[in-house]
Amino acid sequence: DNGRNLLAGYKRAANILKKEAFEQAENKPLSYTPEPAEEALRTALDSAEPRAKAAVAAEDFEGAMAALATLRAPIDAFFESVTVNDADPDKRAHRLGLLARMRDAVHGVADFSKIEG
Repeated sequence: DNGRNLLAGYKRAANILKKEAFEQAENKPLSYTPEPAEEALRTALDSAEPRAKAAVAAEDFEGAMAALATLRAPIDAFFESVTVNDADPDKRAHRLGLLARMRDAVHGVADFSKIEG
C-alpha cells in the first residue's frame, strides 16, 4: 500500500511540476511561516533523501524504498492541506521546490515515471 500511495503522490507531484515547467528550486530563506503540512514534508525529505541515497550507494534497494516510503504520509497531508499554486510567488516557488525534491529523491532510487497504473 505504501508503494502505491507513494506512486500516486509522486505522479501528482511530477504532473504539477511538468505543467508548471518547474525544474529546480532556489535555496533561499523563506519569507513566510510554512504551513504545518509543508514543514512536515520538508522535515521528512531532510530525513529520507540522505537515507535513500546512502542505501542506493550500498546497493540496498529495499532500504532505499523503505526510506522513500516514509514520504507517503507527509506527501498525502501536503496535498490535502496546502495550496501549491499560491498567489504569493515565494510560497508557490517553495512549494514547487518541495515537490521537485520529492520527485528527485524518488528518481534517485527508481524511475517511477515508467510505472503504469
